[in-house]
Amino acid sequence: MTEKKKSKKNLISNIIFVVLIGLLIWPTSRSYIHQGMMKIGFFRPNVEKGQVKPEELSSMEANPESMLLTDAQGKQINTADLKGKVVFVNLWATWCGPCRAEMPTIQKLYDKYKDNDKVAFVLLEIEGNKEGGMKFMQQEKLSLPIYFPASELPKGWTSDQIPVSLVLNKKGVRVFKHVGMADYSTKDFEEYIVKLINE
Repeated sequence: MTEKKKSKKNLISNIIFVVLIGLLIWPTSRSYIHQGMMKIGFFRPNVEKGQVKPEELSSMEANPESMLLTDAQGKQINTADLKGKVVFVNLWATWCGPCRAEMPTIQKLYDKYKDNDKVAFVLLEIEGNKEGGMKFMQQEKLSLPIYFPASELPKGWTSDQIPVSLVLNKKGVRVFKHVGMADYSTKDFEEYIVKLINE
């Protein structure tokens, strides 16, 4: 290979490398990359990994985490009032690309359980942006029940990033937590919800 061809090949390789790095850094592109990766099986929530360890569970059962929420109509509820139901909680914000990207998978899960009185969904827009949250749901044709914080989030729910998804068992105890975007329409996750319903 001549020196000229080598130089041209190196230049093309460098350009491709810079473009790929740029796509990973640019937030909008990153959400499209995440969507593509989800479609081919990445970012599946690991049900085993997300579960609370048995030794932690007993102490949590004595002091279950709860918070006050306001729904889109302004009605206030306490998550403690949802005892007897398996509760799927998702912490998100309107500006968060990965949060928006995973919403269709949560909608699929919701569609399967929305008529089941043993399951509740809490899509918690953590910044209290009611107008933005409602607008997003309408634009994306989602029918998920959205809520807004009316008290401080429990420490066990928070993370340094969003989205965060949690599952509370029928005793109101957090038994699952996943930080980051994931696909909640998988068979594994559905089976996990069914297991909790039957407990």
